[in-house]
Amino acid sequence: MSKAAALLLNLGSPDSTSIPDVRRYLDEFLSDERVLDIPAWKRALILKLFILPTRPKESAEAYSEVWTEEGSPLIVTSKEQHKLVSDQVEIPVYLGMRYGNPSTPEIIKEIVASGVTDLFIMPLYPHYAMSSYETAVVCAMDEVRKQAPNMRTNLLQPFYQDEDYIQALADSAKPHLEDDDDLLLFSYHGIPERHVQKTDPSHAHCLVRDDCCVNPHPCHATCYKHQCLATTKAVIEKMGVDKKKTAISFQSRLLRDPWLGPYTDYELARFGKEGIKKIKVMCPAFVSDCLETIEEIGMTGVEQFKDAGGESLTLIPCMNAHPTWIQFLSNRITEWQKTLK
Repeated sequence: MSKAAALLLNLGSPDSTSIPDVRRYLDEFLSDERVLDIPAWKRALILKLFILPTRPKESAEAYSEVWTEEGSPLIVTSKEQHKLVSDQVEIPVYLGMRYGNPSTPEIIKEIVASGVTDLFIMPLYPHYAMSSYETAVVCAMDEVRKQAPNMRTNLLQPFYQDEDYIQALADSAKPHLEDDDDLLLFSYHGIPERHVQKTDPSHAHCLVRDDCCVNPHPCHATCYKHQCLATTKAVIEKMGVDKKKTAISFQSRLLRDPWLGPYTDYELARFGKEGIKKIKVMCPAFVSDCLETIEEIGMTGVEQFKDAGGESLTLIPCMNAHPTWIQFLSNRITEWQKTLK
């Protein structure tokens, strides 16, 4: 007899703000060949000599700025999303993390033990990137093949321009906008430019021509930059915001390789110097508030903007547990479940 279930997948978080826990998390995260996509020996050397000796202490201090009594904001919010979605659908829903706990291997083990035969895997990443969506899918599918090779699986595709996702973004953000805002900045998590080029199957379009993101091409199905631009355009139109009062940037760079730009920290400094006084910032690549939104934008970003002459920067919360977002996830599960009948 068949049994269906759904699996929500997010990035993950350290177990605590202690330096050893943060070091373990960063080691797992940055050892991923789809995150730090360089030869294994070089990746290990960089981690051992340059990142793990100092970065865990810095990151632990940053995590301590956002940690709550219940724990990591990302984990706490993900658990809330999990409960709310579970309450709205008829099948079991599980929650797993690509890094840290609850780990993907352990959750798949639990799913297999419960007798699930049909699994709907739902990476909570709106946009395709090898360092987020792809690695979450590969990890989950590897575990399914190891633990239950006969289990049937389906996959939630990147939903960067799904009308219900755009509606959820608009519904969650619009109450925070004001008529006297000078600028609405869409800040997306950055990725190295080489990642964009690697996910272009033609290797002749992405970042090769100036209009690569707007000129239709099959590679857009896996092009992170195109998908971020598409989300931005759709949200602007949905909310009726003046496009001239919007901008887009990319945050969270690592190492010195060229990353997608413009860079958020550089842009915040530029805006302040150019006399822009009041900014609101959305982070549509994240469905849950986390270190990169709360600390990087809501704390450090505020300081960067004000130091450059700006007066007010406000982080617009992610969708988190907004009803429209929860309904989006629940509807996708229900729609998939109907295909099994």
